[in-house]
Order: sequence, then structure tokens, then C-alpha cells
Amino acid sequence: MEKKVIRYKGADITVIWQPHLCQHAGICTKTLPKVYNPEARPWIKPEFATTEELISQIDACPSGALTYEYNE
Repeated sequence: MEKKVIRYKGADITVIWQPHLCQHAGICTKTLPKVYNPEARPWIKPEFATTEELISQIDACPSGALTYEYNE
């Protein structure tokens, strides 16, 4: 299985999603539904939340499929 790493750049951070780790707990879609919409493309839109909201939600991801890095 290919281990993809997909990046979604926001204003201050880039959200990193590793689909092979995702357990589909749904915490992301329940916490920030405007950011995480599996029916939309792209399905992650970091511009719809503050950096603090994104970091808080990403830190709550139980599988570690979502991480982030600060933009330079």
C-alpha cells in the first residue's frame, strides 16, 4: 500500500494528512465541519478556521493521520 502524504496549506500552518493512518473516527469532521468536508474537493480547507482551532483539532486526532507544520 502506498503511503501518501497530502498537504493543505493554510495561512500560518500546513495541515498534513496521511490517509493510510486514518481510522475515520470523525473527530475532524465533527469539530470543524467547514474545514473537513469529505464530500468536497479538496476535502480539507484550512482557510475556514483559525490557526489555533486547527492546531487544537489536529492535536485531538486519535490516529495521528492529521499533523501540521508551520509555514516559513
